[in-house]
Amino acid sequence: MKRILALDGGGIRGVFTLEILLRMETLLREHYGKPEMVLADHFDLFAGTSTGAIIATGLCWGMPVKQILDMYVQYGKTMFTPVPWYRPVKRLLVSRFEAKPLSDMLQRMFSEDGDGVQPAMLDSPRLRKGLLVVVRNHTTGSAWPLTNNPNAMFNDATTPECNLKIPIYKVVRASTAAPVYFDPEEITLGGRRYLFVDGSITPYNNPALIAAQSAVLPSYRMNWPAGPENIRVVSVGTMRFYSGLPEKTQTLWLGYNAAKIPAALIQGVAWQQDYLCRCLGDCLFGEPLDMEIGDMIHEPLPGSRWFSYVRYNQTYKAEMLEEILRIDPRIAQLDAVQAIPSLGDAGRAYAAQHVQLEHLI
Repeated sequence: MKRILALDGGGIRGVFTLEILLRMETLLREHYGKPEMVLADHFDLFAGTSTGAIIATGLCWGMPVKQILDMYVQYGKTMFTPVPWYRPVKRLLVSRFEAKPLSDMLQRMFSEDGDGVQPAMLDSPRLRKGLLVVVRNHTTGSAWPLTNNPNAMFNDATTPECNLKIPIYKVVRASTAAPVYFDPEEITLGGRRYLFVDGSITPYNNPALIAAQSAVLPSYRMNWPAGPENIRVVSVGTMRFYSGLPEKTQTLWLGYNAAKIPAALIQGVAWQQDYLCRCLGDCLFGEPLDMEIGDMIHEPLPGSRWFSYVRYNQTYKAEMLEEILRIDPRIAQLDAVQAIPSLGDAGRAYAAQHVQLEHLI
């Protein structure tokens, strides 16, 4: 069986994801009797968007989950370094946070020498398995699911536009370049300059479906045999929060729409990707999607299934939202590094209750 691990975007809420991954790694180590086992020993393709891209690339690099989690805890504030107030007004209007601290950290992480002097490229042999990172090419207005698959159409090493010669840290930084939060990432291919932004503003903030499609559709040239017995997709989210209107809302003024609608659209599309995975795959586990269709676990559907599918995520509905925000009112924010302890608690509680060995093997 081939196994795919797909990780959603969600800023610092990646800490929630990491606690789930830590439980997965622990169960696999215990099952196989290998205390040093890492997730790169178990999964064949890692897919990530935004914060999920950082985690997925670290796992594909061979890092244990605890190392990545410690990095989030230790360098969370560094990742979200505010642009100083004394910068020119024009610069302050571009983004809220400095891109350089995050870029420097990623360059050190994904370098051949370990110090950031020799950046690793997307074809680096240090990537132990397949990797897919979702970015948005802002210059062309298109989603780019970049992979290290040597057979992919745009990974032809004989062409100047070969994606395999992009530094890994630039690919990951591009996937995290959320508009308003961080500046775009500039990458030159074939002599042309492109600007890339966060993959979360493509349809693939939840990259599970594009990862499965990349594995089975002939056009992507990975050519895995389809079927629930051949492919297992494990998808992990970064928490989902109720986005309905407050009961006392009378007027949808401009400021409310400007602040709420982008997040609602991203959340809605991610939900749709989860739904499609349950339609195309044999769902083994996942929370109910809505009151009408339920969780679709082992639901018989017309046609053959492409893969078996597990979805880990916690949705905070209206009646739950008040309680979680009472515990920590910042927990839903993408940049709330002060909420890291609360995110860790939420992830550990969810993982202890829901993550099971049979979902993984």
